[in-house]
Amino acid sequence: MKLSFFNSLTGKKEEFTPLEPGKVSIYNCGVTVYDKCHLGHARGAVNFDVLRRFLQGLGYHVTYVKNYTDIDDKIINRAAERGISISDLTQEMINLHDRDMAALGIQPPDFAPKATECVPAMQAIIQTLIDKGFAYASQGDVYFRVAKDADYGKLSKKSLDDLIAGHRVEPGEQKENPLDFALWKANKGEAAKWESPWGPGRPGWHIECSAMIESQFHGTIDIHAGGSDLIFPHHENEIAQSESAFGRPFARFWLHNGMIQIQSQKMSKSLGNFATLEDLLQTYHPELLRFFILSSQYRASINFSHEALLESLEGLNRIYESLSSAALKWHPLEPAAPAGEIVNKQQEFQAALADDLNTPMAIAVMFELARSLNTSKNRETALQIYSLLLETGNMLGMLQVDAQDWFFLPKVSVEKQRIALTEAIQGFFPYTHDAELQEALKAAQANGNELAAREIKKFLQIENHIAARMAARAAKDWALADRIRDQLAALKVEIKDLDGKTHWRFR
Repeated sequence: MKLSFFNSLTGKKEEFTPLEPGKVSIYNCGVTVYDKCHLGHARGAVNFDVLRRFLQGLGYHVTYVKNYTDIDDKIINRAAERGISISDLTQEMINLHDRDMAALGIQPPDFAPKATECVPAMQAIIQTLIDKGFAYASQGDVYFRVAKDADYGKLSKKSLDDLIAGHRVEPGEQKENPLDFALWKANKGEAAKWESPWGPGRPGWHIECSAMIESQFHGTIDIHAGGSDLIFPHHENEIAQSESAFGRPFARFWLHNGMIQIQSQKMSKSLGNFATLEDLLQTYHPELLRFFILSSQYRASINFSHEALLESLEGLNRIYESLSSAALKWHPLEPAAPAGEIVNKQQEFQAALADDLNTPMAIAVMFELARSLNTSKNRETALQIYSLLLETGNMLGMLQVDAQDWFFLPKVSVEKQRIALTEAIQGFFPYTHDAELQEALKAAQANGNELAAREIKKFLQIENHIAARMAARAAKDWALADRIRDQLAALKVEIKDLDGKTHWRFR
């Protein structure tokens, strides 16, 4: 079967064949373990888990590596905030990450290196880059010479001229060029430090992945996967330092998943608009989250909302309903290999995944199978469809619950999920900012009702603040949006952004 994936390096869909026949090497950039995982982290984990399952289903021996970044500025700052050691913080977050991934049905990686385990390998690569003239030491720091790499920008499609216009040397940095990036950071009093030829310090972020990949694979890898937000500068810098050090291609295919958005903004911890997996899994069944993620092609962005999850739940329930009805109608069920037209559906499903991991099309085939199962009047055909439906579901990491038990689970009731949405905004006023309050104010003033007028003015003040905050968020002026939130808090007002709307209430 011909496989093709969109290669971010070339900017086009290309036929995929592994370097070594029958074997595929995949590295997926993991999480920086300073906080709990959110739905955005689940996006890439689920997508590339399906990639792995699919390749294994085709008979490939897949070596899948996903790392932990366990030393970073955010980690150091968070550990200090909490008053705990860096190792205690990172191990806590690694444990939570592994728990969330297991709940989502993510197969554990074959290898899960930690950055702190590969510091000697990082130092060796840095020294090689210095020896080759691609890096230089400066007052305990070591920087990569971006201008010396003629191919720099080939992944992100950015030119050096465009990049340098937006960069400057920060105070305390001793760089030859504003674009040069840190391979090693001199210690400035932090607890986390390692001895090195350039003095005590710690590695830069980008060199960590290069060292972990080299330590695990010792050569060019077939697929490097990660979020599209990592293309620049992280993945661009990985390519620059690795190919400059070793003189060979770093990765043949670069696969990048799109972002999950809330109200058309990227879900991220820095923006404070993320939903942790821990919280989501208390409300939603993990298969529903997988189904929601896989209902969009991995490179597209997804807009997260409760209503979108309800739509996904209704679709997933239809498939389970078909399985449940067939189990009752055709009991006892016996596994049956597909034949005739059923084989065509199997091939359609595989062809969808072979075409740049088109999971929406693969799910569409599953819906067709479910409809055929509902109308099947032949036992043998029904058993073939039933078996294939479970097989396709397993390829996507779904339909792992016995169909007879599925509808007894509280998290799969559409009605209960609608109640949960109602409870989530119970006691909040929906932001409307329409003419009704203005008309009410005029009426109160005309009738001399000063008490009512004061209360309405209070509501108008709040709604004006909310309107200003929404405008700031739309303009991506996060500092102003935060100041307005603080102003609302001073008015004893709590706000909640939910399903594309803002609600508020008095605390």
